[in-house]
Amino acid sequence: MKAATIKTKIINPITLAVFSTKSYDKSSLSSSVTDNIAITFFESRLTLDTAKLAAGFDAICVFVNDELNRDVLTELKSIGVKYIMLRCAGFNNLDLAACKELGLRCARVPSYSPEAVAEHTVALMMTLNRRVHKAYNRTKEGNFSLSGLMGFNIYGKTVGIIGTGNIGLATARIMKGFGAHVISYDPFENNQMAESIGFEYTELNTLLTTSDIVSLHCPLTKESHHLLNDDSISTMKTGVMIINTSRGGLVDTQSLITNLKSGQIGNLALDVYEQESELFFEDHSSSIIQDDVLQRLLSFPNVIITGHQGFFTAEALEQIAVTTINNLNLFAEGKLNNNELK
Repeated sequence: MKAATIKTKIINPITLAVFSTKSYDKSSLSSSVTDNIAITFFESRLTLDTAKLAAGFDAICVFVNDELNRDVLTELKSIGVKYIMLRCAGFNNLDLAACKELGLRCARVPSYSPEAVAEHTVALMMTLNRRVHKAYNRTKEGNFSLSGLMGFNIYGKTVGIIGTGNIGLATARIMKGFGAHVISYDPFENNQMAESIGFEYTELNTLLTTSDIVSLHCPLTKESHHLLNDDSISTMKTGVMIINTSRGGLVDTQSLITNLKSGQIGNLALDVYEQESELFFEDHSSSIIQDDVLQRLLSFPNVIITGHQGFFTAEALEQIAVTTINNLNLFAEGKLNNNELK
């Protein structure tokens, strides 16, 4: 397994093992690492089989598809790992209860350019709506026919945003700029920001039944798992557009297929997928993908899927790296860390 270490001149530096490393992770983290940290990069995804690579390290750094279940955490504890750095905001892949029991301290990056994900959300929305992906392929072949490319004005449409954290709020701002009527649902309402941006909170059922476009921006929890399913999708407007740039498990993928076939869902864009951990962030173009559900989704002409790239901007990567390194230093120095998961 490939590994690369950035050495420091500090005696007894903090040792950090980074899993699921891509070239851009290595570049951003190497640029942000402080002199007291010796960082080693592993291309491998963290699983029970690869956890042994962390032997001798004080801390590990992981991403959204790394496994942090009880068995993996127990193994990490047994080989001396003290700290877990999540270079992401979501932590649904972490068994937090087990983490506490084992005495492992964990921190995340709660915010890293929410505009990056919001802008990708709108990029997907507009690509679907105006059939940009189809027009691009047509014109490259000399076909300038407009047949089948008709979209609709976002201006005046109702856009429902589920989840009004930083990303949801950034999306709301953009949609207000389009002249859309923006409504939101969140169990924890931010009425000050609603007034400032100009959107209103509604009940979830009201949002689902009245929105022309539904965009998901909430964390994956037991309560939100399969938030969109056969029952909830059946209450939506016929031909609704659904955008999910949050977490794959928020939607029942089989329900998406059923409702795409019936026409209940008119357009669908996904930057996340329930079973993405074995597929996303890797090149499978020379192999046969065995996931029949994903392949079925890709066969629809009104579906766009991107490989969890909503976060992928230079600004976001820099912020992720800086916050991750700062989180580790705060732990090592015994200082309060507001990003710690408790």
